[in-house]
Amino acid sequence: MRDEDRKNSIVNWSVENKFLITLIGPTAVGKTGLAIRLAQQFRTEILSADARQVFKEMNIGTAKPAESELAAVKHHFINSHSIHDDFNAGAFALQAEALINGLFKKYDHLILCGGSGLYVKALLHGFDDMPDVPQLVRQSIIDDYQKNGLEWLQQSVMEVDPDFYYPADKLNPQRLMRALEVFRFSGKPFSSFKGEKKKKLPYHVIKIGLNTDRAELYARIDKRMDGMIAQGLFEEASSLYQHRHLNALQTVGYQEIFDFMDGKYDRAESIRLLKRNSRRYAKRQMTWFQNDKEIKWFHPKEYDQIVEFIQSSPPSPLQSGEACLPDR
Repeated sequence: MRDEDRKNSIVNWSVENKFLITLIGPTAVGKTGLAIRLAQQFRTEILSADARQVFKEMNIGTAKPAESELAAVKHHFINSHSIHDDFNAGAFALQAEALINGLFKKYDHLILCGGSGLYVKALLHGFDDMPDVPQLVRQSIIDDYQKNGLEWLQQSVMEVDPDFYYPADKLNPQRLMRALEVFRFSGKPFSSFKGEKKKKLPYHVIKIGLNTDRAELYARIDKRMDGMIAQGLFEEASSLYQHRHLNALQTVGYQEIFDFMDGKYDRAESIRLLKRNSRRYAKRQMTWFQNDKEIKWFHPKEYDQIVEFIQSSPPSPLQSGEACLPDR
């Protein structure tokens, strides 16, 4: 958040008893259900930190909470924006910070739940001010990527910003295109905007991670993907095909079906890739999240232990952006 924006977000509640419970973990691990139980336990609301569930046009492929779950607890940043909106981690942090300030007037606890590490990082640790890239520049890169493929995109980013490229998720076209668009527009590497500014939060943060053994997690991912397909994932992707050039749709769960529709492989192969790429995504999430030593890890079934941990956590406000979470 820019200094001028922060000045406009005035905190008028006592920090001493305000806790943001941050619930993270890989895809399909069970974050949604546990977040709802915690929100009911602490009589509060949920902020979603998911880079895809925010878009109202993307439903089945983003594994959004069911209507009954959304009705059980008030959620924020689900179905709140359109795939045509220019929404990113910086915009999320700005809007979430203002929302949190308002909600803490009413609640002592809030739940932040999601697997998009960049969104969590933006909120808790902040960024240096990022350039506003014109849509024309962004669209030209998307067009080049769709024409030339992932290998071209990887090579392009490696040449202009090796400091970003080598530790980055090289299979995530969204992140690679973001790095390239910033460089093309500003002339500065994306890695130069790493967030040297220090951010002190006016509330306490409790970081809880959910994880299972890999075999169990992968089985959950495969089962959920089968359920998505049965619910109409292919039909949903087909309805979005005309918008496949948009940044929001450069993601696992849709690109595999778009490629199937383009005749690159058959339906059986697209299903295999949907499952494989989802498992790979979960693995990358865990690799990054495990670098944050402030996260306390639990199995999703350890609900009582999680509640006990929250209730026994001493106030210790997060300071100066330690232990950054990963990019999505």
